[in-house]
Amino acid sequence: MVVLQGTQRVNNRGHLEVGGCDATELAAAFGTPLYVVDEVELRRRCRRYRQALHASYSNSSVAFAGKALLNLAIARIVAEENLELDVASGGELYTALQAGFPVQRITLHGNFKLDEELRLALRHGVGRIGIDSLDEIERLARLSEEMHCSPRVTLRVAPGVDPHTHGKISTGQDDTKFGLNISNGAARAGIQAILRHPHLQLAGFHCHVGSQLLDTEAHEAAADIVCRFAASMQERYGMRVQEIILGGGLGIQYLPGQQPPSIERFADSICDTFRRSCQNMGLGEPHLGVEPGRSIAGEAGLTLYTIGPVKRVPIREVPGERWYVAVDGGLSDNPRPLMYDALYQTLLANRAAEMPTITVRVSGRHCETDTLLPAVELPEPHPGDILAVLATGAYNASMASNYNRFPRPAMVLANEGNAELITRRETFEDLLKLDLIPERLRQKAIASQGCDKGE
Repeated sequence: MVVLQGTQRVNNRGHLEVGGCDATELAAAFGTPLYVVDEVELRRRCRRYRQALHASYSNSSVAFAGKALLNLAIARIVAEENLELDVASGGELYTALQAGFPVQRITLHGNFKLDEELRLALRHGVGRIGIDSLDEIERLARLSEEMHCSPRVTLRVAPGVDPHTHGKISTGQDDTKFGLNISNGAARAGIQAILRHPHLQLAGFHCHVGSQLLDTEAHEAAADIVCRFAASMQERYGMRVQEIILGGGLGIQYLPGQQPPSIERFADSICDTFRRSCQNMGLGEPHLGVEPGRSIAGEAGLTLYTIGPVKRVPIREVPGERWYVAVDGGLSDNPRPLMYDALYQTLLANRAAEMPTITVRVSGRHCETDTLLPAVELPEPHPGDILAVLATGAYNASMASNYNRFPRPAMVLANEGNAELITRRETFEDLLKLDLIPERLRQKAIASQGCDKGE
């Protein structure tokens, strides 16, 4: 049984509807593959986070993790909902700036920020920069001195917490590329280095333990470890710990059996642990920040595909056959199944009221195995049906590529029966706009064409 999310429902035509828009009409109007964002659900989750965290711990803030989903329109929505914004690259920062996002509510993260990215952040005066390495401390200090500014910084630390999630989205353990280890003394060395530079204002600490977490244990453990470390550094160096940022990572319901904590229960649990740890360590009540991405955008998005060839292939290992259903997208618009073994709920948007009758394998049309969904139950599919894949709002568009020279999909915002284009579909011309032919190759092509004509 597919669990519909947000404003999704089956309308009286038996079609999937989202944001008051018939999904089959969206596919017809904008083409497929198509990313659809449920604006009501996106805004609702922003508000739930802000209200839940403030109710549990008033000296707090919520920053949307832009890596999950970001374009100009999404940045404007996040700004209107009074959230902060966590960006992880110069491109994400530039997008936020072009959208008019309040610069003091932006944090720049990243394990290797280029000098030009740091300059961009310094020039515009972003709210904070999350320092990730000893090398970055020296480069940022030099740039700050050159540009006559004193940025507010946090130091990212690795608390040594195993979040028990997929290995490729675990980030809080000791063996990680992110931040400086608490256990081996690297984090303490980072503090010493920052405090030596008068142009850097050390506000506190940041950590992030992992992603798609279905309980709060890892966050609670990290909060306690980071608070303990912050208190010892405060005592040792006489610094004042103003804020501690605990990152994001709360999971979502990709499948019916997955039951992550609600936003409210997550906020209560994290805030209770944080408050207790701060009191026990004599930290007072520093500012608490969280940076959710997936748990705001994930279930607010879906992807629509058009079904093409349907094949029935014999399986040698056991008697029977497998149904292969090809769709007009694949790993270029959703690499998560190949990267993370990600699974999703699906239904036929144009036959949403029909009960499933068979199990099929959904494959993309790239020149790879390109399995999107290894085994999902659907009504018997036919070419031309519209397949809806739910909970694709986070990381799908962000991680999309031009593999096989596929143009990336369009994205629409669905709200109260209106659908607005917020990212146009790429064209073949877009694929070539950065390509260049050296003059020597151009001349050879001209000469070859002349020979072909017998000149």
